[in-house]
Parts: sequence; structure tokens; C-alpha cells
Amino acid sequence: MRILFIMLTITLVTLVGCATTTKDGTQTLPAAGPSCCKAIGPSSRRAAIVRTAAKLVGAKTIESNGRRIAYDCAGVTRAIFLEHGIDLYDGGTANPKANGVRLIYNHVRRHGKFHQGPAVRPGDLVFFDNTWDSNGDGFINDPLTHVGVVERQESDGTVIFISRVAGAIARYRMNLALPRVHKTTDGRILNDYIRRKDIGDPPTTGYLTGLLFAGFGTRV
Repeated sequence: MRILFIMLTITLVTLVGCATTTKDGTQTLPAAGPSCCKAIGPSSRRAAIVRTAAKLVGAKTIESNGRRIAYDCAGVTRAIFLEHGIDLYDGGTANPKANGVRLIYNHVRRHGKFHQGPAVRPGDLVFFDNTWDSNGDGFINDPLTHVGVVERQESDGTVIFISRVAGAIARYRMNLALPRVHKTTDGRILNDYIRRKDIGDPPTTGYLTGLLFAGFGTRV
């Protein structure tokens, strides 16, 4: 199988160092410093999955084995694993309108395992809740609304994952140690926005990746 894609240019931001707190309570990361999170190297199969995901960064359409794949977060994640002989929808409902994220979650429940970190391996799946009001009731009660593929984990614990959130497939960041911090004082991003702000959102609504994180899944 081959995944065909149209590439666009994106900007990469690299996060390094360990988090510290200034006197005024703001968070900052030094430009360099000792590693605070031991990296876990990927197996050859995981490395291949991550390479496939990285090649899709910037893609606007996806095809697998000559068939157009749904261009949403679940479809993109499924296409990445299909390239390596794993159908993350396998065993799920045949309903074409089924929640793809939930199909992937159920697949991992049957064939893999879940964990909460803090150590994360390339090729892990990352799940999120409440990234949009999927049931349309105006409440924050929407589990399993987004999924992505972990590319790597930085030394400060920041997880870099690949997913389709808005206009194209891109890299996003999440730091579970500082889930409420979007950007450090020196301008580095720890947690990307993954939920669009809406005037009708309740005051307790979270928008950053670290706040909406649900769990990691291991399939390979």
C-alpha cells in the first residue's frame, strides 16, 4: 500500500531543557540544561510508523491502496497504521458514521494497552477528550474526540505528536507537567491549542492539549 499526499511547508519549533518557575510564578525553560526525561528509543516497526506519519505533515488529502481516506484525525491515524498492515478500525462497527476515534480506542483496548505516561514512546497513540462539542449539547461531556500519533518526547517531557487538527496535518505539542501553559516566557510552546474557542463555551472549558489529554495507547 502507498499513501499519497500533497505537501505544504510548516514551521517547526524544538523544545529543550527542563521547566523552572520564576519569582512571579511564570514558567520558563532554559535554552539548555540537563535532561529531565529519559528518552525511550523506538523499535524498528515504531520508527517506520513515525516516518510514515512525518511524511504526511502538510498533506491535504490522503489515499491508501487507491482509496481516499477520510480527512479527519481518526482517518489520518488509521491511514498511517494501514501502511504497516494494521487497521485500527478492525473489529469495529460497520456504520460509516461511527466515531473513528472511539473505533481506534476500542481496537487498542482489544489488541494493545493504555497508559498515562510519563514516559512515551514514538508510535504511541494519544487520545483527547472534549476537543469539540461532538454531541452538540453545549456541555463539556464529549469523551474521545481526537487522536494523534506520537513522534517523539523532548527532554523536558513535552510530547510531539502528529495529527490533523485544523487545515492540514501538522505537529502539535503537549506538556503534562505544565498543562495550563501555552507558551513560555521565552516564546517556546509547551501546549498547543486543540479546541477552538466559542462564545458559548462554559467558563471552565479547557483549550490546550495538556488540559484535554485522555491517555496514551500502545498498539505495536
